[in-house]
Amino acid sequence: MMIEDSIQALRRAARISNDKDDVDTTHDKLWCIMAGNDALIDDIAYEAISSRDQVKILFREHVSLSEDKVTKKFDFIMLYGFPPIIEKFSSQCKEGGGALIQISPNYLGSKPNLMVLVGSEDTIRKVVSDIEKERVQFGILLDDQTTGYIETDINTKFKLPNFLKSTFAPLFKMSDVVLKTILISVDKHQDVDKVQEITASNKIFVIDFKDMDMEA
Repeated sequence: MMIEDSIQALRRAARISNDKDDVDTTHDKLWCIMAGNDALIDDIAYEAISSRDQVKILFREHVSLSEDKVTKKFDFIMLYGFPPIIEKFSSQCKEGGGALIQISPNYLGSKPNLMVLVGSEDTIRKVVSDIEKERVQFGILLDDQTTGYIETDINTKFKLPNFLKSTFAPLFKMSDVVLKTILISVDKHQDVDKVQEITASNKIFVIDFKDMDMEA
């Protein structure tokens, strides 16, 4: 099914390249945040650069988070472009075990204070709980999670004899860490700072749409 979806997306992308003069370049574009291991995001970034007439890379980040005895490493990228090419990259992301969220312009017009949160599943769940405890009114609009591996290492602050590190390191590499991305809408603008503080204290990466250039 995924291969068929990819073929359909590629065909639509080809039609866009032939007919792009007829495409509304403002309203027909999507934002997409994709997260996963560095090799997957490297591949998507390379192809996005090759398709720069149809999609733009708004930013690319490499994240390394130390939690307890493990350092978790992952990459994510934010794209903005025509739906067919975004669908093509989305299929590539899912086939590679990544997580993604697509955001259409109608979300920006109908939902207040949009924010995307990216982090490990357990930390995202804690952040959502902490936000709720602060009596912030918000909703989760979209969410997705990885199915592929996320690179992990033994935290350098966690002291182990070398022979034990060599034994346990391969186990940490075979990680079952789940990376999650969620799109939330915060009802009241004055609560956005509370959400920012909670996410920062939990080392969650946040994309606040009020800081984005909507004409990118």
